Amino acid sequence: MDAADATMEKLRAQCLSRGASGIQGLARFFRRLDQDGSRSLDAGELRQGLGKLGLALNEAEAEAVCSRWDRDGSGTLDLEEFLRALRPPMSQAREAVIAAAFSKLDRSGDGVVTVDDLRGVYSARAHPKVRSGEWTEDEALRRFLDNFDSSEKDGQVTRAEFQDYYSGVSASVDTDEEFVAMMSSAWHL
Repeated sequence: MDAADATMEKLRAQCLSRGASGIQGLARFFRRLDQDGSRSLDAGELRQGLGKLGLALNEAEAEAVCSRWDRDGSGTLDLEEFLRALRPPMSQAREAVIAAAFSKLDRSGDGVVTVDDLRGVYSARAHPKVRSGEWTEDEALRRFLDNFDSSEKDGQVTRAEFQDYYSGVSASVDTDEEFVAMMSSAWHL
């Protein structure tokens, strides 16, 4: 195991010790820290940001992490890649139930979930803002989709974005049985 992998294991353990919000909280924090919208941080920003959260990295560890997830040679780490790598790997059972939920939503079978796909699976009529007339049903469905849309909010959720979202949720669920039961219940699988 090299220095970057060892550092990721250390950070993963620290995040997971914080429970359900550990990795997801880190993701939210980094997105707020990324004020220029570049979706990247340099080693100093990473170290400082983690320090504010009580997650300690020394200078060499921060450099190793940054160089590992520096996709474009800019000297900064790509936040989405870093956060994806920070999450623990998922079992086949978890991946399978996520795939089943996505397939249920992707009614057109084109690998992308849109508002049109959702209309037959998810009803927004009972949403309080739809009932009050503040939103249309389509607007509520679009906002629902935005929860899973990790990159740009374009009204389309790919299988990878859906899996990425649930990978973050998975990190906070202890057993495969609990995760599969949660997904099965939530998506009526």
